[in-house]
Amino acid sequence: MVPASNLLAFVAAAFVIIAIPGPAVLFSVGRTLALGRVGGLLSVLGVSLALIPIVALVAIGVGGIVAQSVVLFTIVKIAGSLYLVFLGVQAIRHRKAAGAAAVDPARLAHSHGRQLWQGFVVGITNPKTIAFFVAVLPQFVSLDAGAVPLQMIELGIVFAVIAVVSDSVWVLAAAAARTWFAKSPKRIETLTATGGGMMIGLGGILLLTGTRH
Repeated sequence: MVPASNLLAFVAAAFVIIAIPGPAVLFSVGRTLALGRVGGLLSVLGVSLALIPIVALVAIGVGGIVAQSVVLFTIVKIAGSLYLVFLGVQAIRHRKAAGAAAVDPARLAHSHGRQLWQGFVVGITNPKTIAFFVAVLPQFVSLDAGAVPLQMIELGIVFAVIAVVSDSVWVLAAAAARTWFAKSPKRIETLTATGGGMMIGLGGILLLTGTRH
């Protein structure tokens, strides 16, 4: 178990880090604009669940290998960026169906499991998350307490829970704005395309930012 003092320090640091809107927030907001509140919340949950296997990889040393290997880091980054672009293109392509669903929700059925999985894929293919945890988690682990890998996993779970709560606030705010747009199919078409554009832009930004960290 992580000592209480280390855990409290990590929680404080995590709140500061998570409170600053980053790629996860932009992705979740884009998904909310494209799919609605449920789609946004499932995306948040999917991205946050992806943190657990990432932390496990960091805990057993695999994360460090990915973070330090330019080739592996780049491959994962390109895959994640292209997947984001794909999701954005799909949102734009199906914007008319989203507009029709504003009038008749039954006309646009989304698989909740699929939305959750898509969020998970986006989260697991972000190598910068691996690099972040490789750099940050060891600072809050107590060697004297032993079971270092388990301590890292515990910290990762805490981080994921805080991320779910914080990012969900952004999603609910975006969903509130989307409610007004839902009064018009045309507005929803525009909003869905905007959400798709955000995901494409985010994919491009992540692809073009530095090869490491």
